[in-house]
Amino acid sequence: MAEAHQAVAFQFTVSPDGIDLQLCHEALRQIYLSGLHSWKKRFIRFKNGVMTGVYPGSPGGFMVVVVSYMSYNKYQQLDPSLGLISKLGQHMPISRYMSTDSQKIVGGVLVGTGLWVSIIMIMRSVLKSLLSWHGWMYTSHGSVAWSTRLWMVLVKVFSGRKPMLYSFQNSLPRLPVPSIKDTCKRYLESVRPLMEDERYQRMEGLTKDFEKNLGPRLQWYLKLKSWWASNYVSDWWEEYIYLRGRGPIMVNSNYYAMDFLYVFPTSIQAARAGNAIHAIMLYRRKLDRAQIKPVPLCSAQWEPMFNTTRVPGLETDILQHVNDSKHIAVYHKGRFFKVWMFYDGRLLLPREIEQQMARILADTTEPMPGEEKLAALTAGDRTPWANARETYFSRGKNKQSLDAIEKAAFCVTLDDTEQRFESDNPDQSLVSYAKSLLHGKCYDRWFDKSFNLIIFKNGTMGLNAEHSWADAPIVGHLWEHVLSMDPIKLGYTEAGHCKGEPHPNLPGPQKLSWDIPAEVIQSSLKVARTLADDVDSHIMPFSDFGKGLIKKCRTSPDAFIQIALQLAHYRDKKKFCLTYEASMTRLFREGRTETVRSCTSESCAFVRAMIKGETRDECLRLLKLASEKHQSMYRLAMTGEGIDRHLFCLYVVSKYLGEDSPFLKEVLSEPWRLSTSQTPLQQVELFDLVRHPEYVSAGGGFGPVADDGYGVSYIILGENLINFHISSKHSSPETDSHRFGGHIRQAMLDIKALSMRKGKLELSSVLPQ
Repeated sequence: MAEAHQAVAFQFTVSPDGIDLQLCHEALRQIYLSGLHSWKKRFIRFKNGVMTGVYPGSPGGFMVVVVSYMSYNKYQQLDPSLGLISKLGQHMPISRYMSTDSQKIVGGVLVGTGLWVSIIMIMRSVLKSLLSWHGWMYTSHGSVAWSTRLWMVLVKVFSGRKPMLYSFQNSLPRLPVPSIKDTCKRYLESVRPLMEDERYQRMEGLTKDFEKNLGPRLQWYLKLKSWWASNYVSDWWEEYIYLRGRGPIMVNSNYYAMDFLYVFPTSIQAARAGNAIHAIMLYRRKLDRAQIKPVPLCSAQWEPMFNTTRVPGLETDILQHVNDSKHIAVYHKGRFFKVWMFYDGRLLLPREIEQQMARILADTTEPMPGEEKLAALTAGDRTPWANARETYFSRGKNKQSLDAIEKAAFCVTLDDTEQRFESDNPDQSLVSYAKSLLHGKCYDRWFDKSFNLIIFKNGTMGLNAEHSWADAPIVGHLWEHVLSMDPIKLGYTEAGHCKGEPHPNLPGPQKLSWDIPAEVIQSSLKVARTLADDVDSHIMPFSDFGKGLIKKCRTSPDAFIQIALQLAHYRDKKKFCLTYEASMTRLFREGRTETVRSCTSESCAFVRAMIKGETRDECLRLLKLASEKHQSMYRLAMTGEGIDRHLFCLYVVSKYLGEDSPFLKEVLSEPWRLSTSQTPLQQVELFDLVRHPEYVSAGGGFGPVADDGYGVSYIILGENLINFHISSKHSSPETDSHRFGGHIRQAMLDIKALSMRKGKLELSSVLPQ
């Protein structure tokens, strides 16, 4: 770039007259400001580490305890060291170096510090006990028991005045290991409606044999790990479910998040990028300072959100995280650019970022050899990518350019297509939008990056996120922040540009240099395109009714939707299937997810009654039982009593011991033909959907898990809208995403109609109060 000379701090030449040293004062000034920024960041991290380490205490509390202790002893004329200094004096010549008064002060401070630490440990133990109680989850809808109210008050008291994001980490309980007996019992209960009698009896025999013989031995090792490790599941889950997978992560693992459904803040691509990138960087600043509003849940997944890349390996990938990154990587029309996010010791403003994006959009240089479709390596199988990385990216300009991408805060794609919800063509426009975010052209997103921000030509945007480092609610929290900041707090001018003025001396983006043989990329691109073309996507905004009506039933909206999905699936395939619903386990330290097996005997009984046309009262009775069962299963999953992570870890232990378990092998090989997940709206205070119902997100989705199954993601927005994201594979003759979407809609309407008589809702009289 023309401004590159500003990056050179000094130049010198050697002549017969000596050395001629030429300093660039602007470059030295930028180096100074950059160093100052880094030291400020280190100090903030150190301070936050101290504050988190002594939580729920504080330095102010330390002063209060020590001064109060010293004052009390002075008033009572007692030795503030409680004889500590005298005992030390018997072994050390303290009196030579300190006067009697100094000895009293030092002794008082030492004993006061011990008292302060003891108070902290007691408060932390009490808080840990409080957070281990999950009785609040069993409170009936519409009422709060006195025990829950007391628990809430005590948690608030023992949480201290100003907890930070990571303050609760040391007070969270560890994930408990369920008993073998309970896990085996609940497993058989979950598969009973899915198996014929003969197959079930065979599975029952395998289960009892495992419970009696191999199971207890594996359980002993798992218990040992649970005592030693912070979480007995998460490290194995991350490694074996995500990082050791050798297939493509595009579609199979990565997921996406969409923009507003009905609002289009600006049609200027660079401007939308300016506000969105600035909002993301502000979120990173809050994360670095631990200023994100904390809740008593594990916050460990926030740490690798930025400056993180999944690096391919021959047998397993690794997550590479750097402490700080001052730049982002931008892709546009086959070229990669490195864009600095700081200048003059501060974060670039939205208009300045827009200026940088406009420069990239105006750049007409051609891609370098192998550059245009380079990112296809991240979309294909992992082993070829690992081999190519070792061969072509281990030295020279390829390594430098790859480092610029992998060590960037995050990646941005300035997409050259237009995507948007179109009211006159809702289905096709949303399908095109979803598939573009999920896989794009297979070479225009760096799928290994923790997340990619995608800005389309017409100003619409979205995210594509890698899954191994965190689960969707963490990315969702960031995305809610961005959507709330963009049109409301940051805003745009009447012409559609970011507010503010361009910077007159801002150095431009740096174009990255590559030299990669095109044939290296072809095999990965072919695999990725085959996978992408097979995705059958359908996005269904369901606005017939929403959470508002469901809540009048005095039941969980999630249970209502899951039961509707069971009815829809049976109508679609004429059979039931093993159903996966993700539930979080962040009530425990380093918790991630657990599976709610949503296909239960109770839900199957309700579905059969609906199919057979049983009486309305009978269907309502069975609906009540199915809803109660689902809520019970969800609570068990959240409180560490789920079965699937336990079974998974038992399987891992069996492999380490070289033991072959027919039971575990069969359990772990059972396909999830219906995989579901709710995208929760976490920061409801950011969106006033009553006054501004147009500010609703379209939600997000993921690819199908089984070749002959469906993936369903849904988000409940306000009182009257539920967005469904459905995926399957064109290659399967058993599935059709649009057909399944129609069945979901009809199932939702049928359950609603079941609950109504002459326009009056009556389900509340049947469901638990």
